[in-house]
Amino acid sequence: MTVFKGFLKILNKCKGIVIMYTVMLLFFGGFTISTSDENSVNFSEDKPDILIINNDENSGITKNLISYIKENSNIIKIDNDEEKINDALFYRDINYVIYIPKNYRIDFLDNKNPKIEIKKVNDYNSSYANMILEKYLKVANIYKSEIDNENILIEKINDTLDEDVNVNITEKQNKSSLERMTFYYNFCNYSLLASIIYIVCLILSSFKNEKISKRTIISSMNYKKYNRILLLSSMLFAVCLWILYVILSFILIGDTLITLNGLGYIINSFVFTICALVIALFIGNLVTNKNAINGIVNVVALGSSFLCGSFVPVEFLPDSVLTVAHIFPSYYFIQNNEMLEKIKITSFGDLSKLFPNILIMITFIVIFIVIINIISKNKRKIG
Repeated sequence: MTVFKGFLKILNKCKGIVIMYTVMLLFFGGFTISTSDENSVNFSEDKPDILIINNDENSGITKNLISYIKENSNIIKIDNDEEKINDALFYRDINYVIYIPKNYRIDFLDNKNPKIEIKKVNDYNSSYANMILEKYLKVANIYKSEIDNENILIEKINDTLDEDVNVNITEKQNKSSLERMTFYYNFCNYSLLASIIYIVCLILSSFKNEKISKRTIISSMNYKKYNRILLLSSMLFAVCLWILYVILSFILIGDTLITLNGLGYIINSFVFTICALVIALFIGNLVTNKNAINGIVNVVALGSSFLCGSFVPVEFLPDSVLTVAHIFPSYYFIQNNEMLEKIKITSFGDLSKLFPNILIMITFIVIFIVIINIISKNKRKIG
């Protein structure tokens, strides 16, 4: 009990560190959450910017084609000068250029299959513009094979193109909430690592103080019991910190965590918390200098967070960086978070998709425990 009381006494003095990293988590996690609308499930159609160069008369099927394109895009007016058109494409002032040839209407009605030339940039809007044009031409060509009267042809084309497709959403997954959860738990990588490593190492180094060590040696307390109490105390601190961060995630994100996806985030973060604890115990068994702890936290917690995608989304990191990141448990923790954002967990069996990365984190835990035991045995022999 004396060891546990000493642990709590030192922890109480270090509470400012825990508060600091928790505030950082709340600030960065909460800031991201507040910048997106949780209940936003609206779809906004982004119309492409199209330039139409019409070399035909503006009547009949040609006029109808231009009207349809105008309804589904933003028509940009630029002088019919190829240099200006090319500049506009280069600077993305327009996405797509449609060249309607001379006598297009007459040739189309005579089944001569006149060709409409296009010029475009390689982006989403140009692809969408291409779909708009091809949709009209496909419908027009189908009806042209059966209808000779131009007015009836235009009427049939418009009726078909005006038909709306009703989309029924049978199941809705709040993607926005999953994105915020992923960001929050990814940032937890840094807060958990930094807090646990700093506090545990500081406490262990305090107990390794020469005066305290001598008192422990001459006391009646068994050495194994002494180490066991320190280990359990450290584990209690780590688990309490994890529970605090889970509670904060409920407060910030809401009932999305009361889902199987949310359970996945919680399980994944618990395994990583234990992993962070054994890393802290490993470092604490090696380091006795309190002044070195700050530097170690920066190297381990901050370095692995940058390399593994805690601060910068994984998709933006170079392959070379991700290759190096494989040596850190943080990489597998964050990979599971990213996976949970992209998939829908519908049953407990689906949680098995997280097992490969969790198994790797458990492997790290076992390896560090073995190394800690070896270090402890060697120190006892030396002692």
